[in-house]
Amino acid sequence: MPATKEITCDDPDCELDMFENHYTYDVPEDHTVDDLRCPYCGGRDLSLIEV
Repeated sequence: MPATKEITCDDPDCELDMFENHYTYDVPEDHTVDDLRCPYCGGRDLSLIEV
C-alpha cells in the first residue's frame, strides 16, 4: 500500500492548514500532488509536506 502523504494548501485565502491523503489502492507511477485539489477551497496550489 502506498504511503500516506501530508499536503498543505498554499492559497492565502484558504483556511485549511494541511490534510492527509491516504491511498488504499495502487496509484499510477506518475501520480503527484499536482493531480489533487484542496478538499476545503478546491484550489490546486498544493505542496507536499516533507517530514
